[in-house]
Amino acid sequence: MKTDIQIAQEATMLPITEIAEQVGLTPDDLEMYGKYKAKLSDECMERLAKEEDGKLVLVTAINPTPAGEGKTTTSVGLGQAFAKLGKKAVLALREPSLGPCFGIKGGAAGGGYAQVVPMEDLNLHFTGDFHAITAANNLLAALIDNARHQGQVDLKEITWRRVLDVNDRMLRNIVTGLGGPANGIPTETGFDITAASELMAIICLADGEEDLRTRLDRLVVGLKRDGSAYTCKELGATGALMALLKDAMLPNLVQSIEGVPAFVHGGPFANIAHGCNSVAATRAAMTIADWAITEAGFGSDLGAEKFYDIKCRMNNLQPAATILVTSLRALKWHGGVPLPEIGKENMDALINGLPNLKAHIASLKRFGQQVIVSLNHFANDNEEEIDVVRKECLKAGVRFAISDGFAKGGEGALDVAREVMAAVKEGSKPLNYAYNLDESIEEKIQDVNTKVYGGQDVSYSSAALKDLVKIKALNMGFEKLPICIAKTPFSMSHDPDLKGAPHGFTLPVQRVILNAGAGFLVVTTGAIMRMPGLPKKPAAYTIDVVDGKITGLS
Repeated sequence: MKTDIQIAQEATMLPITEIAEQVGLTPDDLEMYGKYKAKLSDECMERLAKEEDGKLVLVTAINPTPAGEGKTTTSVGLGQAFAKLGKKAVLALREPSLGPCFGIKGGAAGGGYAQVVPMEDLNLHFTGDFHAITAANNLLAALIDNARHQGQVDLKEITWRRVLDVNDRMLRNIVTGLGGPANGIPTETGFDITAASELMAIICLADGEEDLRTRLDRLVVGLKRDGSAYTCKELGATGALMALLKDAMLPNLVQSIEGVPAFVHGGPFANIAHGCNSVAATRAAMTIADWAITEAGFGSDLGAEKFYDIKCRMNNLQPAATILVTSLRALKWHGGVPLPEIGKENMDALINGLPNLKAHIASLKRFGQQVIVSLNHFANDNEEEIDVVRKECLKAGVRFAISDGFAKGGEGALDVAREVMAAVKEGSKPLNYAYNLDESIEEKIQDVNTKVYGGQDVSYSSAALKDLVKIKALNMGFEKLPICIAKTPFSMSHDPDLKGAPHGFTLPVQRVILNAGAGFLVVTTGAIMRMPGLPKKPAAYTIDVVDGKITGLS
């Protein structure tokens, strides 16, 4: 079979104006970025800011292998399947980060005949949203340091870090301001990846221009000598950030290989951020389509939990159903098979890996969702093994379908679409959140640990305990915010080596980080880092330009 990038480059794309017309948008509604990309205009967003009529479908997954389990491929295939069934569907997906593209994955626009195009643009610079967020973030850092240097503010602690949209472990912890007084005040700091930044979360959660301004105003960037908060508003930086982020706020419109409209906007990682695309894109999709299909990163223990507890709670969204993506390969991985061997038949390993699937099903049902398990199909999958998974899903009381969107596009996802429609007809219950906002920070963490992860207790590092004291001492109600737990995506626990469905473990909390602008508290656990490192053989080594065409993205 051809590579993803070969398929994408051979696809015949329609002008983006024609894609827009399918869902009632006119050329005046678009800000063009070439022939095949556009942003929705401010005027269009204002017009679409009304009651959403479309049904919202979430695509999540079991704990994935390092290569991922095909959530984006499943999402795109489903959108194309709805179109084949005569339904008006729009995708609302996340933008890829350069980190994974040049790190492990080599691309994140779907795969095979279920991907979003133009694939190279999407995976690389796209419309510049990530660059704008990076620039705004680092401008704020520079303004904070300059205010200290000029004697305009005396801070005992700076909490704002710089960001970069590449994986670079050398930048996790650094010292700035070396070389004498002319170069600033020596400060221990570091970089996070752009996808983990608070500004990325703000772009994805802000509901319009004024909400963006309000969120930027309340950013807490440091602590004064008396322990009170120093904000972006007090610094006077909000206006400059607004100018840099103005266009990044607007959703990007592109298309799938089969011409299904796709809003691709925002890209927070679910293991170190909240893992969902922008509210603006989701609302737009729900307004102009009958079916809005979105995804949340990594497994349901990360992306789906944050989708429900943060994104849906903040914005009064109610998903109609949730698709849980799995594969025989991932289940065998959870059954103890080494990564190079997961494509081989192994019934024992498959059965040993099923507890992971069952744990995710139980968690999603606890949230009140109608669940459809979508098995991402590979060419050499064994029918007997597939039947085992099917029977396990029926036993658990959820629907099951095989997704072959990678090889067959929309045609290969028709069964998934039909099961989704049937599930939605039965109806999901109103969301049952994992915790109440009135609970203490510690109670919220424990709730997610026990109800979603399967853990028993929570422990806190000395640094985390100090963080909790500082947050509560601000006396600004921040302890009532939702929590955003950062942990490994490869296990339901904090430990990537604990496969399947571990129980009874203690969740080790390392830090509790205030994201006042985004409106949540980031809770880091285990050995998780907010700046990833590159693997031994980065995907960057396979990416090149040959005869004017980019190669190696997949």
